[in-house]
Amino acid sequence: MAETASIEAATRRLYAAVEALESAVERRLQVERQEAALAAQLHALGADRSRLASALDGAEARAEKLAGANHEVSRRLGSAMETIRAVLAAQER
Repeated sequence: MAETASIEAATRRLYAAVEALESAVERRLQVERQEAALAAQLHALGADRSRLASALDGAEARAEKLAGANHEVSRRLGSAMETIRAVLAAQER
């Protein structure tokens, strides 16, 4: 009887240990899945950052072109206004 009780107790401990091991393995697998998901998100964020940086560079280049064009238009308008004023002044004389 004592041997049977010892075997049953050892069996219960073994089952408990196996269950604890299975739980630990499942937790570890869950952590690995979460790490993989985070790595994928990090990769996507890096790709987005690169794309946005490229778009920003393009927008800055366009803004510089527009600023140059704006300056040239302003200069030409000023010149045209001076020419018109000169023509009007000459006609008044």
